[in-house]
Amino acid sequence: MELKDLIQEYKERTGVNDSEIARRVGVTRSTASRWSSGQIRHVSSDVMERLSEMMGYNIEPLLKGMEISIKIPVLGFVKGGYDLFAEENYLGEEDASLDERKSGDYFLKVTGDSMKGDGIMDGSLVLVKQTNTVENGKIAVVMVGDEVTVKRVYVKDKVMILEASNPEVENRYFSGTEVRTLPVRVIGRVVLCRTYF
Repeated sequence: MELKDLIQEYKERTGVNDSEIARRVGVTRSTASRWSSGQIRHVSSDVMERLSEMMGYNIEPLLKGMEISIKIPVLGFVKGGYDLFAEENYLGEEDASLDERKSGDYFLKVTGDSMKGDGIMDGSLVLVKQTNTVENGKIAVVMVGDEVTVKRVYVKDKVMILEASNPEVENRYFSGTEVRTLPVRVIGRVVLCRTYF
């Protein structure tokens, strides 16, 4: 992996520009721009250390072509079912690849088995990409009032359907009015699941 790729990933993830990167690392804007464009491919060890600190992981192994493990926070629980009140409870960190870090923002630990048909079991960790919309049929983390759940989401004729993949768990249906007043809102898309046995 090249320096420009790491800089680009960081810019996409955080929304910062070259000027802000330059400020954070203590270099000129033109230097940060040349990192982004690939004109500068190597940096001194002290600059590499400052870049690593900014990005939140040691970039040196990646620049040498090695794989690394990055920590992603586990921010709490999500119900594979219903009736779990939402609250953020930091549960630690989970190792992830850089590609997984690019695709998701945080992990949640699943309680319940309403999504076991999709391999999401009680105790699984789901990697979530923060978003407020998902395509029909995608698995999402959804707030229903003060509750948080993980379900497959469909919107048909102004009705939002939260579909379980366990036939023993009922699907839930919300009218457009209920979606607005409860409210019912998507807070993230599930991009992968890890289950440890």
